[in-house]
Amino acid sequence: MPFNFLPLSLSAVVAALISFVLGYFLRRFIAESKITSAERLAKNIVSDATKEAEAKTRDSDIEIRDRLLKERTGFENEMRERRRELGNHEKRVVQKEEKLEKFSSALENKDKDLRRRETKQNSISEELRNLIIEEKKKLEKLSGLTSEKAKAMLMERIEEEAKHELSARLKQLEDESKENAEKKAQWIISQAIQRYASDFTVESTVSAVQLPSEEMKGRIIGREGRNIRALEATTGVDFIVDDTPEAVIISGFDGVRREIARIALERLISDGRIHPSRIEEVVKKVSRELDQTMKETGEKTTIDCGVPGIHPELIKLLGRLRYRTSYGQNVLKHSVEVCHLSGLMAGELNEDVQLAKRAGLLHDIGKAMDQNMEGTHSAIGADVAKRYKESPRTINAIAGHHEDVEAESVYTFIVSAADAISAARPGARRENIETYIKRLQKLEEIASSFKGVKAAYAVQAGREIRIMVEAETLTDIQSAQLARDAASKVEAELEYPGKIKITVIRETRVTEEAK
Repeated sequence: MPFNFLPLSLSAVVAALISFVLGYFLRRFIAESKITSAERLAKNIVSDATKEAEAKTRDSDIEIRDRLLKERTGFENEMRERRRELGNHEKRVVQKEEKLEKFSSALENKDKDLRRRETKQNSISEELRNLIIEEKKKLEKLSGLTSEKAKAMLMERIEEEAKHELSARLKQLEDESKENAEKKAQWIISQAIQRYASDFTVESTVSAVQLPSEEMKGRIIGREGRNIRALEATTGVDFIVDDTPEAVIISGFDGVRREIARIALERLISDGRIHPSRIEEVVKKVSRELDQTMKETGEKTTIDCGVPGIHPELIKLLGRLRYRTSYGQNVLKHSVEVCHLSGLMAGELNEDVQLAKRAGLLHDIGKAMDQNMEGTHSAIGADVAKRYKESPRTINAIAGHHEDVEAESVYTFIVSAADAISAARPGARRENIETYIKRLQKLEEIASSFKGVKAAYAVQAGREIRIMVEAETLTDIQSAQLARDAASKVEAELEYPGKIKITVIRETRVTEEAK
C-alpha cells in the first residue's frame, strides 16, 4: 500500500505543475496577443489622429495666411490714406508758414514805421512844449498875470459854466420827473374821479322852520319871551324871529344842536302846546331819537362804504358828521367820497383797498368832536381812533392827512390826495367873499415880495398866481428858483383849499421903429 501511493502522488503533482506551467504560458501568450493587438490599434488611432491633425493644421495655416493677407492689404490701404492726408497737412502747414512769414515781415515793417513816427512825434511834442512855454511867457508878459493866476481865473470860469450847466441839467431832470410824476398822478386821480362822482348839497349854519301863520311867532316867543328863552337855553342855539314871513330862523355852529332845535320846534308847533316844561320834555325826547338816528346813519354809512368792523362809538361819531359842515360842505358826504376815492386810488397802486377806504372814511372823525375839544380835528381824530384800537396805519393817515405829522405809509398820501380832490373841486365848498379877496391880495403880496418881480396877478379864482419878472435882472435858472421859493412861501403863510399853481413868466421884447 505505501509503495503504490507515492508514485500516484508524484505524478499528480507533476501533472498539476505541468498544467500550471502550461496555463501560465497560455495566459501570458493570450495577454501578449491582446497587448500586441492593443498596441497595433493604438498605433492606428495615433496615425489617424496625426493625419487628421496634419490636415486641420494645413487648413488652419491656409485660413491664417488668407486672413493675414487681407489685414495686410487693409493696413497698406490705410497707410496709403494716412500718407496722403499727411502730405496734404504738410502742404497746408507750409502755406501757413509762408503766410506767417509774410505777416511777420509786415509787422516788422509796421514796427519800424511806428518807431519812426514815435521818434517824429516826440520831436514834435518837444517842439510844442517849447512853443507853449514861450507862448505862456509872452502871454504872462502881455497880460501881466502869472500862470497860477491865469489858471485860477480859468478854473473859476469853468466852475461857473459847470454850475450853470449843472443847474440847467438839474432843472431839466426836475421838469422831466415832475412831468412824469404829474402824468401818473393825474391818470390815477382822473381814473378815481371818473369812476366815482358825487353831488354835494351845500349847507349853511342856519335852518329855517316854516310857520302855519304869523300868530305862531308870538306863541313861540311866549309871555315876556319865556318860551324862546327856554328854547335857546335847552337847545343851545339862537332862534331869530324877525320880519321873515311865516318862518323862524335857527342859527348855530353845532349842527346836531341845530337839528334838535329844528325838530323840536316843528313838533311843538304841530302839537300846539308851547311852554317851558313842554319844551324841555320835547327837546330831551328829540335828543334821544337823534342819537339813535345818528347811530343808524353811521351803521348805514359803513355798510354802504363796505367798511366793516368799526367800533360802535366811532360809528356814532360818523353819524354825527351828518350834521357837521366845513366851508358849507357836509362832512359825512365828504368822508364817504374820500373813502371811495381812496379805495379807487389804492386799487390803481396795488395797495390794500380795504385799509385805504377805512382810513378815508375815518379821516375827519375828529370834526365830530373838535367843537367841544381843543386841538386840530386831525389830532383829535387820531387820538379817538387810537382809543378804539384802529391800526397804526389808519391812525397815521388820520393824523397826517393835512401833513401835521410825518407820513409813515402810502395810505397817508392816498387819503391826503383824496381829501384834497373832494374838498377842492368846484362847488364842493364855499367861502365868504371877504376871505376870498384877502387870500387873493395876500397871494399877490407874497409874489411881489421877491427881487426882480415886475408884476404879479392872482387868476383862476386864486388857484394860480402869475409872476412877471424882469428879463435883465433874472436868468431862466433864477426864475425857476423864484417859482420854488414863491411856492414855499405860499405854503407857509396861507391856508387854502386844493392847490395853487405858481407861473413865472420871463420874456425879452425888442422894439424898433422903421423911419
